[in-house]
Amino acid sequence: MLFINPTECIDCGVCEPECPAEAIIPEPKSGEGLKWSEINAKYSKISPVITKKKDPPAGANEHLNEKNKFEKYFAENDE
Repeated sequence: MLFINPTECIDCGVCEPECPAEAIIPEPKSGEGLKWSEINAKYSKISPVITKKKDPPAGANEHLNEKNKFEKYFAENDE
């Protein structure tokens, strides 16, 4: 999973078409997307910096259309 630091992002949109899962969206100000913005802010500070494009990991599309990802994978672990 990739995390984008919302305070460093300049909202140029260049990264959006590069994501094969179409998971990159402009920073939301409210609603469901706000949770992911907060996760991005936290984990972008502790995740390794990606400097070149890599192939997606095996099984990357398994969760592509899955519902309730936040509650399943982050809610209890976001400490």
